[in-house]
Amino acid sequence: MKVLKFGGTSVGSAERMKSVARIVCDGERKIVVLSAMAGTTNTLVEICDYLYKKNGDGARETIAALERKYWLVIEELYVAEEYKKAAREAVRACVMNMRACIKDYFSMYEEKEILAQGELMSTAMMHLYMKEQGVKSALLPALDYMRTNKSSEPDMTYIRAHLNAMLDEMPDIDVYITQGYICRNAYGEVDNLQRGGSDYSASLVGAAIGADEIQIWTDIDGMHNNDPRFVENTRPVRSLHFEEAAELGYFGAKILHPTCIQPAKQNNIPVRLLNTLEPDAPGTFISNYPDVQGVGAIKAVAAKDNITAIKIKSGRKLLAHGFLRKVFETFETYHTTIDMVTTSEVGVSVTIDNTRHLPEILDDLRQYGTVMVDENMVIVCVVGDLEWQNAGLESRALSALKDIPVRMVSYGGSNYNISFLVRQEDKIAALRALSAELFNK
Repeated sequence: MKVLKFGGTSVGSAERMKSVARIVCDGERKIVVLSAMAGTTNTLVEICDYLYKKNGDGARETIAALERKYWLVIEELYVAEEYKKAAREAVRACVMNMRACIKDYFSMYEEKEILAQGELMSTAMMHLYMKEQGVKSALLPALDYMRTNKSSEPDMTYIRAHLNAMLDEMPDIDVYITQGYICRNAYGEVDNLQRGGSDYSASLVGAAIGADEIQIWTDIDGMHNNDPRFVENTRPVRSLHFEEAAELGYFGAKILHPTCIQPAKQNNIPVRLLNTLEPDAPGTFISNYPDVQGVGAIKAVAAKDNITAIKIKSGRKLLAHGFLRKVFETFETYHTTIDMVTTSEVGVSVTIDNTRHLPEILDDLRQYGTVMVDENMVIVCVVGDLEWQNAGLESRALSALKDIPVRMVSYGGSNYNISFLVRQEDKIAALRALSAELFNK
């Protein structure tokens, strides 16, 4: 069985929902994971913001506007009044759940309840549309099987047992529809997966059932070899190793969150990135198996914005014993992840993308040496089969950036990437220069 995930833009209108149904209804059994309709989650966040500010009238008005939007989609999506009525009732139930959260005391528990309603509405509507089309469809409520443990990590034992039990109860169904993003926590409260959202849900579902393949459907033809927003003539990368895809996802390729790679990778389930607007396009195939044609090749370039570089220069000529340990313990204390690190005999440079505790971190680091900070930086990541024995790849990347100031270079920590730290204003020039050197010669 395959697992297919469709994002918010793929179900963003009645016409797009119909397109999804055409893709899904191919005669094979599958589980379909859906996000909320495009724009819905932002509206739900806005409602929560009103309620945190104790503006109940603002929340009610926004909820009413959202309900009207769904009424219009329902009118366009269904033909029979029977299904229009059922869809309106499903949406109304979610709207009532939102309104029930309008109270004097609004907390994160109510917030997560509200944020869950988007996926509940989109899946209810898609399920009813499938039924109207004569498809054997069933809803798999994610809140009944998707659970996290006390560490806020997926409880795979629980997920696997409960999801497979639900499937066993409905063996004659062709299309199972479930919600992405939402779950319950270890205490049974409505929660969400946060990192990777619906992509993560699809990967967890695939791992739980031992899927043949996980498909992530978006509005672009797979993962491109550079950012098409800034670079012309980019091309889809047809095959990636899981490690390459994870590097690209972590360092800025928005089409796939790196978190969702892990369950599929660990269970050896291939992932395919496909385009709802061009369903026959091959997309990008991601697996644990090396691409024979990609051995010793650079596959793609990505960029991660809003990076801060911190250089700590030791007070002594040579690094004192324990210096590096103290530096890294400082970042650990403030739960701040380091992206890049380079060292020399007199100091260490690191980069972070979370500056929430930057003042406290800098204050602590000044105990160990002189501290310098560079803000508004970008990590440009070159990804491929970059085993050190494959001579010449790193020199090509460095040559492409010969006219661009590079603050840091990280090479050798992974077999799949070389990372360069450049100024924000040099980002586009760096991406274009790398494309010209690596892909267009």
